[in-house]
Amino acid sequence: MTSDPHASIGDADSAPPGPGRVVLSGPRSAAGVDLTVNYLGMSLVSPLIASASPLTGDIQALRQLAAGRVGAVVLPSLFEEQITRDADQMLAASSRGAGAHAEAPSGYLPAALDRYNTGAVRYLRLVRDARQAVTIPVIASLNGVSPGGWVRYAKLLADEGADAIELNVYRVAADPEVSGRAVEDATLALVSSVAASAGVPIAVKVSPFYSAFAHFAHRLVDAGASGLVVFNRFYQPDIDLDTLTVTPQLALSTSEDLRLPLRWCALLFGTIDASLAATSGVHTVDDVVKLILAGADAVMTTSALLRHGPGHASVLVDGLESWLDAHGYARVADARGAVSQRRADDPAAFERANYLATILAYSARSGHGVRMASGPTGAPPTA
Repeated sequence: MTSDPHASIGDADSAPPGPGRVVLSGPRSAAGVDLTVNYLGMSLVSPLIASASPLTGDIQALRQLAAGRVGAVVLPSLFEEQITRDADQMLAASSRGAGAHAEAPSGYLPAALDRYNTGAVRYLRLVRDARQAVTIPVIASLNGVSPGGWVRYAKLLADEGADAIELNVYRVAADPEVSGRAVEDATLALVSSVAASAGVPIAVKVSPFYSAFAHFAHRLVDAGASGLVVFNRFYQPDIDLDTLTVTPQLALSTSEDLRLPLRWCALLFGTIDASLAATSGVHTVDDVVKLILAGADAVMTTSALLRHGPGHASVLVDGLESWLDAHGYARVADARGAVSQRRADDPAAFERANYLATILAYSARSGHGVRMASGPTGAPPTA
């Protein structure tokens, strides 16, 4: 990267605002609190982003989201399986009738393919229509794990008007013969190839299931990622007890799911030269504020918009603006990272040191104390 996406917030090692302390950036403008943020090198009108869902695939919903002051929208994902299927169908269609005419070699494409429309083709059209419908940044989403056709499609998406691309790397590392390092290297190869060819910023949406995530985050940035999105949610399968079959289950998030991205935003803030977005568990104004304080440049929401409709975006943005104003912040940038690990009164709270304190606090609230010393028979401590 050629520039620091966080240059506007000042030196992370300088005296921070911190909890209870406010550092104003100057007098407020007539427009009120400045909600603009920098994400992937783009200036967004607010830090709230509508992330990939069926809702963002609807043009009318996109217009409503833009009216609600979301900073950007992420379109529904184009899946690797769609690209693979379309390639197979194209190959089958291209070989049909081969050899039937002296001028019909094996690569001949019949005239019917002029009307050929696949999932990938429709997705490209969605990017173009979305770009024409709204003025806020439109981020395309690619969901997969292998290089394959990603490089070509990333370039096509950019050509259709996508302002950035989000790579949703959904991988279940179930093969016992594949090491954690091999999984990481394959992901890095994918990111590197797409970033080198797309011509637009690349954000990588990753899972938390890496053995040393902080180290891997830096490797992703070195491979060309302009931003990280923490974290994607794996939709876990269930078992139907009547049919004894494995069934897919989609459970929308709740605010309880906020804790994991909040912790990692706080840990990564000020340590990586890339934008940082948080997703999963963003339902209320408090959720948005907490992630900003932890260090997120942008806050993404899906389940809340699916539950309440696109109009909920304005509830979150207006609420963030009101909170910042009530707490004396002239800019959202002044609040960002105020309670990150680097700026918190107790930096260890985001690591293991807080584990015992949490257990003891719960025990005190519940009335079930933890017996720390062994009993008269030498039995181990019990709760």
